[in-house]
Amino acid sequence: MANFHIDEQNSRSGIHPLKFSLWLIIISIIMMFAAFTSAYIVRREEGNWLEFDLPSILLVNTIIIVLSSVTMQLAHNAARKNNLGTLKAMLLATLLLGTAFLIGQWYGWANLVQNNIYFGGTGSNPSGSFLYVLTGVHGFHLVTGLIFVLLVFLSSLKYKVHSKNMLRIQLCTIYWHFLGGLWLYLYIFLRINH
Repeated sequence: MANFHIDEQNSRSGIHPLKFSLWLIIISIIMMFAAFTSAYIVRREEGNWLEFDLPSILLVNTIIIVLSSVTMQLAHNAARKNNLGTLKAMLLATLLLGTAFLIGQWYGWANLVQNNIYFGGTGSNPSGSFLYVLTGVHGFHLVTGLIFVLLVFLSSLKYKVHSKNMLRIQLCTIYWHFLGGLWLYLYIFLRINH
């Protein structure tokens, strides 16, 4: 998706091919996390499930990702109004908040290790392994989102993101809001089912 030199006009179906592709990616990610969370519930019911407190950093990360969604939307709004200074500032803020989220995830994993909760191997429990998988796979997708935001930010420095060229920022905003919504789902799911 790095090359956005494609005309922003919609295809015959009424949706731009890149938007259609992004929605297919989002649907596949939703299906993957639906499978993960279903497996979590089924495995928990089988027994031998270690109960432990979730790392408190997960709540902080939830606040961070909600704030990053706000800054991403502000960037989108700024592009639509040709407010290029605000656009760049909000994209940079989104990058910083996304990075802070990943650092928070790292601290969450460190907290799990300190409490002898490991991923796989001897001495591990499925409850800990599931937590690593859910947060790790989300973290991977967040890294892809950060790369996407960085590419849009670099494009904005070259004045390629503005009201007459919104495709980059639209795609990025959709994906970033999706990642935020996915995290909220995971956080609530873990709070209810852990």
